[in-house]
Amino acid sequence: MTPGTKYQQEKGSLMKRSEINQIMRDALEFAESNGFRLPPFVRWTPGDWLSKGHEYDEIRDCMLGWDITDFGSGAYFKTGLLMITLRNGSYRLAQYAKPYAEKLLISGEGQVTPCHFHWNKVEDIIVRGGGNLLVQVYNATDDDRLADTPVEVFVDGLRKTVEPGAVVRLTPGESITLPSRQYHSFRGEEGFGKVLVGEVSRVNDDRSDNRFLEPAGRFPQIQEDEKPLHLLYTEYPSAP
Repeated sequence: MTPGTKYQQEKGSLMKRSEINQIMRDALEFAESNGFRLPPFVRWTPGDWLSKGHEYDEIRDCMLGWDITDFGSGAYFKTGLLMITLRNGSYRLAQYAKPYAEKLLISGEGQVTPCHFHWNKVEDIIVRGGGNLLVQVYNATDDDRLADTPVEVFVDGLRKTVEPGAVVRLTPGESITLPSRQYHSFRGEEGFGKVLVGEVSRVNDDRSDNRFLEPAGRFPQIQEDEKPLHLLYTEYPSAP
């Protein structure tokens, strides 16, 4: 499948394939160094995909695999995120009845994921290894702006109320629950290294379930300056 035929490629957001390839290499090494084992399809090459028939349609249809974005910033290491979707269901296709999803995320030191909420998804964000994660939270107003009301958060089962815009610091092993329509942004805490993050949630659909506070690109265009190491899930070819 040609990128952009199924997933909107964001105008003005351009990442080099060589940069994406190196980000993938570093991610595989970082996950391995933290003892996190990834499924085989994460390492398939573009050539491998050419022989994968309809028996692998769940990977294609449920958006499993690599997802790397700079959110239209043009500066991935300042504003960006790497995600690998490991399992997922579908709101659109009844044959994929899983009500849950799981992702692996890698957030760099000071690398910001912009402020957003999800219309449907409820998620737990879990620090699996590496450094600390700083999560900033707000409630949303009825017109989807930032509210100035106290925010109820759940951190590893502890319910507490924090001020709007408070930053919750998660160390390895800790987690936070983020309900739908609760604004959040996060970054790896400076001075502690990049962060291996787990996400356990309801079914995830990044084509329609994200509401960014400020306009942000979700799926980048790619400058093909070298051959792809692995395909992003936006790039899977149709089954032969």
